Amino acid sequence: MPLASRRARRSSIDIWPGFVDALAQLLMVIIFMLLVFTAGQFFLSDALSGRDKALAELQQQVNELSSLLALERTAAENLRTEASAVSTRLQATLAERDAAQAQLAELAAKSKEQAAQAAQLGGQLSEATGQLGTLRERAEQAEKALSAEQQKSAAARAQVEQLTAAVTALREQLAKIAAALDISEGKVKEQQTQIADLGKRLNLALATKVQELARYRSEFFGRLREIIGERPDIRIVGDRFVFQSEVLYAPGSAELGDGAKQQLDPVIAALKIIADKIPKELNWVLRVDGHTDKRPISNAQFPSNWELSAARAISVVQYMIAQGVPANRLAAAGFADNQPLDTAEGDDAYRRNRRIELKLTER
Repeated sequence: MPLASRRARRSSIDIWPGFVDALAQLLMVIIFMLLVFTAGQFFLSDALSGRDKALAELQQQVNELSSLLALERTAAENLRTEASAVSTRLQATLAERDAAQAQLAELAAKSKEQAAQAAQLGGQLSEATGQLGTLRERAEQAEKALSAEQQKSAAARAQVEQLTAAVTALREQLAKIAAALDISEGKVKEQQTQIADLGKRLNLALATKVQELARYRSEFFGRLREIIGERPDIRIVGDRFVFQSEVLYAPGSAELGDGAKQQLDPVIAALKIIADKIPKELNWVLRVDGHTDKRPISNAQFPSNWELSAARAISVVQYMIAQGVPANRLAAAGFADNQPLDTAEGDDAYRRNRRIELKLTER
């Protein structure tokens, strides 16, 4: 018996070194995983800040192009206004030239008429020598009048020539303005094309990001469906994962119990796996939505269904953060009883409407 007792004591003492080594190795593995997760979060934050900076630069370029387009449009409008003014001046000048030509024709007609009168006076001179002096005076007067009319005619011709030169200069100026307007319109069309191209590229980039997020959302919900299986109180509806409130909370409460945390742990595990696969430049967030039924609540802790639904969503978010989900990837929202799944009256409808929904979406 003493020999058997000593052997039993030696076998129990030999177990502890191996057990301590196993615990030390497990602790080292846990510390290594925490270091890897911290480094991953650092690189993810750095990539997200770089993507935000690139988007800000692209938005700044779009704003600058919009400003240039507005300036070009203003310049084009000014050129059109100036062209309209020049056209108006040209019409006025042409009208003045036409008036001067009419006046010149009138003066020429008067000159011919006076020349005819002078010829008539010459015939009368041969017939009436006695009226020679008078006729000579009349002839001199007629010559003076004719000379004055000729001077007026020469002045009118000079004025017409000046108006013609002014019209030519205005036409040249109008041609230059039209050429400048064509160049400006060409620049405006080119800038509009560039802006349209930037818009298409931006829309294509956004559509690509949405498709990528939809792919990871499908994978996330697929993993949850595999982990949880078919349960009437936990289900996937479209792009949302739905918990009935009774699974997580006691009636009128927003505190998560141990059983509720066990229900959320598979969701958190699946989220961590998918989060490592989502590209760093994709700005995603898991939104937690709280919903209540239509029956009102009013107590010291929750004055209305708004406070209750928001508090329930916040408690889920806080638990996820405590389990290692980054806070910048989570959002809590309370909808009270404003988004019911079942509008009927009765306990079954109320039970369906009391729920927590998880939705993987873009921020």
